[in-house]
Amino acid sequence: MSDSPTNPNRRAILLGAGAAVGAAAGIAGGIALSSSSSATTTGAIKWDAETDVICVGSGAAAGTAAATARLGGAEVIILEKMPMLGGTTGKSGGVTWIPNHRYMRERGVDDKKEDCLKFLARFAYPNEYYADSPTLGLNQHNYSLLEAFYDHGADAIDMLEDNAVVHFREFKMWQVDMHSPDYADHLPENKVPRGRALEPAAGAGSSLGGGSLAAQLAEWLEANGVPMLTEHQVTSLIKEGDRVIGVRVDNNGKSLNFRARKGVIFGSGGYAHNTELVDLHQPGIYGACAMPGSTGDFIGIAAEAGARMGPLHTAWRTQVVLEEALENRAIGLGAFVLPGDSMIVVNKYGKRVTNEKRNYNDRTKTHFTYDPTREEFTNHMQFMIFDHRSLDAFGGAFPFPSDPRGSQHMISADSLDQLADRIDERLAAVAAKTGNEKLDNSFKQNLAQSVERFNGYARDGVDPEYNRGLHDYDSDWHLLFSARRDGTEYPVNPHPNLVMHPFTEQGPYYAFILAPGALDTCGGPMINRHAQIIGNNSQPIPGLFGAGNCVASPTRQAYAGAGGTIGLAVTFGYIAGQQVLKA
Repeated sequence: MSDSPTNPNRRAILLGAGAAVGAAAGIAGGIALSSSSSATTTGAIKWDAETDVICVGSGAAAGTAAATARLGGAEVIILEKMPMLGGTTGKSGGVTWIPNHRYMRERGVDDKKEDCLKFLARFAYPNEYYADSPTLGLNQHNYSLLEAFYDHGADAIDMLEDNAVVHFREFKMWQVDMHSPDYADHLPENKVPRGRALEPAAGAGSSLGGGSLAAQLAEWLEANGVPMLTEHQVTSLIKEGDRVIGVRVDNNGKSLNFRARKGVIFGSGGYAHNTELVDLHQPGIYGACAMPGSTGDFIGIAAEAGARMGPLHTAWRTQVVLEEALENRAIGLGAFVLPGDSMIVVNKYGKRVTNEKRNYNDRTKTHFTYDPTREEFTNHMQFMIFDHRSLDAFGGAFPFPSDPRGSQHMISADSLDQLADRIDERLAAVAAKTGNEKLDNSFKQNLAQSVERFNGYARDGVDPEYNRGLHDYDSDWHLLFSARRDGTEYPVNPHPNLVMHPFTEQGPYYAFILAPGALDTCGGPMINRHAQIIGNNSQPIPGLFGAGNCVASPTRQAYAGAGGTIGLAVTFGYIAGQQVLKA
């Protein structure tokens, strides 16, 4: 979940930090960047700078790795290819999902390892999960990654807190002051369905958000002598035999060689903005919340070094407003939690496809449902249909505009039939970008029936098709993301199910075209439980480590709860920072 990318306070902090450390990077920590005439030489390689550890990227994964290694006594340099620090972490809410953390234990909550691993295995590997197996049905490698996450996540938070690197607090739902439910809170394996999410002490809902997490890391690293070089893009690895000993870097057209005596740790993000890789490996990403630098550089770099690739089709997914994403695939916000109660989402046949209140990662997967008879992805494009009551009551909750006149992507009409015609007109205008998606001839009739059925469900309080509102997740996150607008003329929903209200009998009615998007991808080279990159010989590549979205996710595509991506990044960044010290 992202804060506004245009927030001036957050941008000022990150841009300011990036400019400061970039300017001082040549001398910070006593590590001087050498001129070509005085650079050291190893064999045929002339080194422009030397250090113990190089961390590539500057978000949660690389920043945590750098802090861990620095606390262990290592000299560290951070290399960031973008002109500002923070990566996608700086654009996020900064929420961090960690099992069995100190704040849970202080409240007397026992997040038992056996139970938590069952939940993670069931969620991440539903086709393999077997509770009676010693590895829960998973192969040893995948099981060991989940185990490492549990074993070291809380340690990572303790390290950051105890050394005043980053200050956290428990993440609570802002308007109801309760611990947030996990994204699969209803699974029977999830014995502790609330309370694993942490946030920066400044607050995920503050003007800082994830910028606070990234900025706290950057401030501590700068204060502890870690050079952070922006506009330094790693282009390849330098090896001595099988061991990685450094990196080649492009700095505004100048080629530099950086030596790492202990190792190189990549935390450089996914490939959501590399359209070539997206076309090769993804079923569909029309836009992504990731920073524009998320172009998957590490995939090619690691492959050239002999790394074994893990799954490349995985991503942290969210629906996006199609027309907005077609204007600029680097979107500010995804359609994370769809607002409104008199609202449904239908496919081109006018039929609902899922529980509209499910979490963004899992809900987006419905776009990829294949019909083998029609030979099509039936839900390729989806249509968020709502009435004026929802727009007025919850205006300003994305993608609802605060002012109906303020959204060029919102489609409006006086009747549902007319709305269908206008949706088709919008689809025709972008046909070349969607595979010529158009509404089926049955859309109008089926949409009317879908709305009529939904109205009955709303009056009864029960959704027999998709169980909307049955579990805590639906209602709790609805309260957070469907806050009532001050001044609305509509009363509080009087019906028995908080997240369902009948559509008004008269228009106007509205729609958005929703397409599959992502926060970022989460596929790439394989790591082991020590965050070491695995080679094609199934052995770790000496001196090479990875964490975050640039490597194959330890939980595959299972987004455990708010902060699931950053929790993995922090944990395996910490593991990498610990492991590199042993080199």
